[in-house]
Amino acid sequence: MSERIANDKLRGKVMSPEGAAQFVNAGDKVGISGFTGAGYPKALPTAIAERAKAAHDKGDDFKIDLFTGASTAPDCDGVLAEANAINFRTPYQSDPSMRNSINAAQMKYADIHLSHSGMYMQQGFFGQLDVAIVEAVRITEEGHIIPSSAVGNNVEYLDAAQRIIIEVNSWQSEHLEGMHDIWRMPQLPNRIPVPITSPGQRIGSPWIDIDLDKVVAVVETNSPDRNAPFKPADEVSQKIASNFLDFLEGEVAAGRLSYDGYIMQSGVGNVPNAVMAGLLDSKFENIQAYTEVIQDGMVDLIDAGKMTVASATAFSLSPEYAERMNDQAEKYRDSIILRPQQISNHPEVIRRVGLIATNGMIEADIYGNINSTNVSGTRMMNGIGGSGDFTRNGYISSFISPSVAKDGAISAIVPFASHIDHTEHDVMVVITEYGYADLRGLTPRDRAKKMIAIAHPDYRPLLEEYYERANKGKFLHTPHDLPTAFSFHTNLADKGSMKG
Repeated sequence: MSERIANDKLRGKVMSPEGAAQFVNAGDKVGISGFTGAGYPKALPTAIAERAKAAHDKGDDFKIDLFTGASTAPDCDGVLAEANAINFRTPYQSDPSMRNSINAAQMKYADIHLSHSGMYMQQGFFGQLDVAIVEAVRITEEGHIIPSSAVGNNVEYLDAAQRIIIEVNSWQSEHLEGMHDIWRMPQLPNRIPVPITSPGQRIGSPWIDIDLDKVVAVVETNSPDRNAPFKPADEVSQKIASNFLDFLEGEVAAGRLSYDGYIMQSGVGNVPNAVMAGLLDSKFENIQAYTEVIQDGMVDLIDAGKMTVASATAFSLSPEYAERMNDQAEKYRDSIILRPQQISNHPEVIRRVGLIATNGMIEADIYGNINSTNVSGTRMMNGIGGSGDFTRNGYISSFISPSVAKDGAISAIVPFASHIDHTEHDVMVVITEYGYADLRGLTPRDRAKKMIAIAHPDYRPLLEEYYERANKGKFLHTPHDLPTAFSFHTNLADKGSMKG
């Protein structure tokens, strides 16, 4: 694989993962590549986990603080969590073992907006970064890094770290070179406008330049990204997608959107992919995306000629589509741009391009507050990710979800959200399989009626009963009956169902 390491100085630093792991010490702050199961280091996490296990067997402590772009995969976040090798983790995760450790208070976790996390590192909020571990497609003759399937916070971690380890992964297609657009966000107080006025605009270079003297090891790998396949769209997902398209058609009819000019952002998951499948047969043409991740549905839209460009920071593809991307990267790099997440999620650019944001949720309350992160207010799922970046700054912000979960035991619409990530001031549209609630310009009392109307029929009487009880209070701008505001959640805890 030497042709992938074209720099003579760095070719001389090739070693085993176990050898490279010796440069990661207990107590180190480690920044790694990776975003939604793409572009994360494949070999070093296991080697570091083994070091931690060996230290623990001797009675010694071995934990690191781990910084990523977003979630990674079982062979990264998972193996480190299982080895009890992480003290602190940020900004976003989705691994079951890691989630269990966080909820058991065995691992510290800071849930940070993705657009903020790189800035935190740049400005030194976390202290000195000891090591950056970044996956690359190849290293150029000059020693520049060609990133792989995710950019994330790579630039910030490579700039900040005292030591750099590069994993060169031959599984990743060399034809990804040219897909990336690397533009550094200047540090305060020297900020300038981000010069992007449309999703397809390139403003930087296709590589990341680094300080070669900081590189202590290069590791060769040949391992795929690990993403779970998306489930086929079920009847509920198809209804949600249909309701979302009805909302878009309403915007066209109102003169606020055209069939040739839809710019989208989409969160990750089965329902968002169902929405994109619905767009395939819609009247919308020349769709553009300015988003975090490229999903299967976007690849289908590109293949069908319905989407002209997709700008993101990473892929989030099923194994089948990841193989397709590898096989045809040379074709797709004409219509896909991968940027640092400080740029893909930048509020300035999101507001400028006028995109319509669509994200998932755990629950919404009757006044339009959204909980994206904590089940029943206390059990962390994954984190806020970039949903806040796009919700607060998008032209239109929408949230999509089935109306119930756990075979009807949990309602997605509740009297009062048990945790609030997105306030009523930022949430514009909420969509379930029972319709959409357009909350724009409405008072809290008017929003409540629309939100109850899209709840599952089994829960509408309970929500109406709560709302009637709340309206017997003294102050009625946002009526609440505090003694019973969380009755849905206490019923779930005590009886296993929000119905009680």
